[in-house]
Amino acid sequence: MPGPAGGDFLEEEAGSTCLPTEQRWAQHEPFCPWLLGERCRRRVPGRGAVAGLAGGRPGQEGAAGEAMQEAITITEQPVSISVPVGYSFTLRCRAKGSTLLQYQWFCQHQSDCHQIPGATNPDLPIIAEQTQLYTCRVNDLYRNAVFSDWVKVEVHQCVARGLPPRLWRGEPVIILNPMEQRVEVGKPLQLQCAAMGVPAPCYQWYRNGNLLEQHKRKKLWITHAKVSDSGTYLCCASNSHGEHWTNAVDVHVGTCVSEKFFATGKIALLVGNNHYQHHPNLMAPVKDVFELSRLLEQLGFQVVSLLDLNKAEMATAVSQFLQLLEKGVYAIFYYAGHGYEHLGRNYMVPVDAPQPYSPENCISVQRILQKMQQQQTALNIILLDTCRKWYNPGRALSQVQPLEPWGNTVYGYATSEDAEAYELQDGEFSSGIFMKYLKKHILKEKKVTHMLEDVLEDIGRDPLVTGKQVMEIKHTLKEARSLTDPICPSGAGAERWGHSHEPLSRTLTFPCGARAELRFLRLFSNLMSVCAKLQAPPAHVTATRLLLCQPPEMEAVAMQRESRLDHVETLLASVYKREELDCVFQLCGLQKIQTDVVLQLDLHYTQPSTKQRTCESLRTTLQKSLLGQFFSQRNDSQPDSQQTPAGTGSVCLQDTPDPKGQGSLRTGSGHSLPGSNPSTFSSEPEENDESDLGELCSALLRAGP
Repeated sequence: MPGPAGGDFLEEEAGSTCLPTEQRWAQHEPFCPWLLGERCRRRVPGRGAVAGLAGGRPGQEGAAGEAMQEAITITEQPVSISVPVGYSFTLRCRAKGSTLLQYQWFCQHQSDCHQIPGATNPDLPIIAEQTQLYTCRVNDLYRNAVFSDWVKVEVHQCVARGLPPRLWRGEPVIILNPMEQRVEVGKPLQLQCAAMGVPAPCYQWYRNGNLLEQHKRKKLWITHAKVSDSGTYLCCASNSHGEHWTNAVDVHVGTCVSEKFFATGKIALLVGNNHYQHHPNLMAPVKDVFELSRLLEQLGFQVVSLLDLNKAEMATAVSQFLQLLEKGVYAIFYYAGHGYEHLGRNYMVPVDAPQPYSPENCISVQRILQKMQQQQTALNIILLDTCRKWYNPGRALSQVQPLEPWGNTVYGYATSEDAEAYELQDGEFSSGIFMKYLKKHILKEKKVTHMLEDVLEDIGRDPLVTGKQVMEIKHTLKEARSLTDPICPSGAGAERWGHSHEPLSRTLTFPCGARAELRFLRLFSNLMSVCAKLQAPPAHVTATRLLLCQPPEMEAVAMQRESRLDHVETLLASVYKREELDCVFQLCGLQKIQTDVVLQLDLHYTQPSTKQRTCESLRTTLQKSLLGQFFSQRNDSQPDSQQTPAGTGSVCLQDTPDPKGQGSLRTGSGHSLPGSNPSTFSSEPEENDESDLGELCSALLRAGP
């Protein structure tokens, strides 16, 4: 009987699960003569047939014996399979011969080879318990015998729930994907995958889309890695029923491998809702978003910071944010504003939410996090600076898929369940208690969860919120990743994010010869400050006064909101020198601007010769594409008539809180500290089932950018 070589027949080094044929095994001696029956027989070349030393007439072992050994032909060989533990299947062997044929199955596990009692039929039913090799002996009445190919039954002991699918027909099913690798030059590189299939799949590895001829096993092994081995790897598992591909993973050789962890990019979206149309305004989100954006930029994040967004604008911003996430990226989403909690789900309240809330007026935080995780990011952080009051706990929970157990997610809640988050007057500004301590620790080089624990402890020691607010942290972070980890770019997504390309400074010359410089400054991605400064005027111009305004016919274009300018101008003055702020014009809500904006610069002066007061005016145009660039990014693959705001195609969000619910206030204007009482404002939002994402996509298409 042809036996498997050595004792390591179950190892991957033996090749794929498609084992060598009988002819290859025939090279290995000794075989197991006891498997053949009563007497020891000699080995005969060919398909492993064995001629008995007895069974013909004496003296007829020559041509007649050779003719008899060819009398048995296996017409159907058993096939190797790869299945989960407990899977039921049947190995089949079929043969033809000149006489009645008899079958006997054998199995071998490690070095133990034995006959299977009672296995004397062409079909061998098996319930998969452990990985083993099988072969079948077929003999005729002349005591001629032939063995089938050895086949491997690979049994996977740990398979994700739901695999294989219910109506599985044996097509390849990936159960182990390769993992991203960081390898120093000269060190070994190993990638591994696994798939189930009937027949057992064969494997083929690819790098950067190019076939790797020598790598056809589950394990890809490179003894001495070179820089040229860097790239994106994936493997194809295939059998007669089809093929399936593993996830693509990045391999870095000799780049940033000295660092334990690194990001391929760092991207952050910060949203602060202050001025509500139907609810009390807040004070702190303006400063909190501004300060967090500056700190994250120091950590290498590409940041988009947005103020006062309605539902459609929040959905568009989140969608664009999600589309730029990719493997290896560190992603942060921060929200400050009104919010509430329902049965463990958190909801953000846009500025246009009515009173009371309607079912379609809130954004689900859990849905955003779910979409973030689907992008295979290395680190997902949600920082939620909002209240978490409970509403209608008896109502059924809407459908949101559970998070995958990838160990890359961190929740940082400003407050605990069924509690409020407070604002604190801090000099000229209001600041959230959460942000007060987050900015103290966020630049520290430590695991992000440990950094948040320091924030939690500081909030817990603050006497102003003792018994009112305590931070909460939830996470599945399995690695010691830090916000200070270095960046090793692998794509252009992060570079596109947060680059708003401010208009270049320009100088305007009035008819009298006086010159004024215009500067364009962004403190937030959807708010621009236009600053004008008069240069040294000519001698014939005195008592100058420079004014920057919007022409009357353009008043409906730029969204200038007087109610917020004090805070923004104070922030602007804290960043830039006071002398540069002689004349400031704020352009707010840039995402709403649909046309170019014209600004008018008026110069009032006195002519010494005539003592007359004179006014000269100049106009300058700001292109729409520069103002609202973040919200006007388009998908160039679509015709103009069908283009949608970036991100509204595959990652739109649809969240439908119920109109019967009550809205939680982000404690601020209604809750000054110390000595304030909880708000009694009642507009209770309640959640109904979240419908298909297509409804909001359609609404965004109708609304425009």
